Amino acid sequence: MNELKNFLIKYRGAIIGAIIALLALLLNLLTIVVWIGVLVSGMLIGNYIQNHKEFVKEKLKYYIDKL
Repeated sequence: MNELKNFLIKYRGAIIGAIIALLALLLNLLTIVVWIGVLVSGMLIGNYIQNHKEFVKEKLKYYIDKL
């Protein structure tokens, strides 16, 4: 019994993660997670471009001239 208890304590994060992933797959929540990921990445990219406008302009101009 102690071995099982130690196993559960040692790997409880992985077990909880696996249960959540299994529920997400069973309930078809994967598409929602992907859409949220796309939205968050778009927000981060937009924020980066807004804060580093001159650097982004310079890099784009360099790549366009390279083409």
